[in-house]
Amino acid sequence: MKKIKILYWIFTVLMVLLMLFSGVSALANPGPSNTLIVGHLGYPEYFVPLISVAKIVGVLVILVPGFPRLKEWVYAGFVFDLGMAVYSCLAVGDSIANTWFILFGLALVFASYLFYHRMLKFASADNQVPALSGLQG
Repeated sequence: MKKIKILYWIFTVLMVLLMLFSGVSALANPGPSNTLIVGHLGYPEYFVPLISVAKIVGVLVILVPGFPRLKEWVYAGFVFDLGMAVYSCLAVGDSIANTWFILFGLALVFASYLFYHRMLKFASADNQVPALSGLQG
């Protein structure tokens, strides 16, 4: 279990740093983000602060204990964000080699998610509640 927790936190911290850097930098200095997202990829300008705030909120949800259902939504949102970023880059003619950093981020999300569920599996096995056979009719 200790090895799983360590791997979970390694992948999760890297994923959180990537998403936090992406979100905060786009809000603090929107010029480069607008050049890429609006100018190159063709998204509307209002998309940049929207996705940036969503990334920051997602990072908070991942780091705060509890909220397992919300964490599932955040992991899905991160996959959608990064998956659509790869697709968008390829759709405008960028090579797959130019998306390596996004694919690396996607791998971090999948690894964090995998180890998150392994931790939940071990936690539920350790805290199993005995069957309530006396409540049956």
